[in-house]
Amino acid sequence: MTTAEGLPIAESGKRSVREALLQQLIDKIISGEMAEGSTLPNEAELTDRFGVSRTTLREAMQHLSALGMIRSRTRAGTTILPRENWNYLDPLVLDATLKFGTDDRFYTSLIDARLLLEPAAAAQAASNATARQLFQISKSFEDMVEANARDTEAWSRADLEFHTAIINASGNWVYRQFATAIRAALLASFRLTNRASQSHEQAILKHQEVLEAIRMRQPDVARHAMEKLIGVARSEIAEALRNRS
Repeated sequence: MTTAEGLPIAESGKRSVREALLQQLIDKIISGEMAEGSTLPNEAELTDRFGVSRTTLREAMQHLSALGMIRSRTRAGTTILPRENWNYLDPLVLDATLKFGTDDRFYTSLIDARLLLEPAAAAQAASNATARQLFQISKSFEDMVEANARDTEAWSRADLEFHTAIINASGNWVYRQFATAIRAALLASFRLTNRASQSHEQAILKHQEVLEAIRMRQPDVARHAMEKLIGVARSEIAEALRNRS
């Protein structure tokens, strides 16, 4: 089945029609094609435009409402809410945000969240990490060292695994679930900062300080080292966003 615009609405049974419609609507909202504050066309227009049933449309709209993206009111119609209301941790919303790159505030908010979470995770890892978890952190660090400074993809993936290993070693399951939920966003953030990084060697040294503090079972030192590391990332994020604007 295709939409009235000739776009695929389902792919050989891999996704349901509702899932495909939901993805299209999220993409259109996040890309700005359907702008914040605007009122959506009525139900009849939308079913005709996307080539779906009213039941399918209503199910997709209920999902968008649960994501904080729309609000439906009698007589007033369905309005697209400001992006501050959107659930960026939902995989579909997160994927579309990264795909369209429409909001720099997402990256600055992400770095703020990391600054709250990761220093505490590093301190807890210094206290709680098992031998196996220490090995995983060390292995990820070695992968960063081996990655060529010009190969930002390999470096970024090793960087992600380093931070993920520390969060896993913290023993805090809430930290783990948060990191899992935003894994794609973290990788995109690392790609952005690693492209802007002035010195591969300096970045390695900052990560090594965190690693050594965890190895030496020094929670306060690990916390401070992670704060410094993310502080550098904050500066690099700001520079990268300025350069692409």
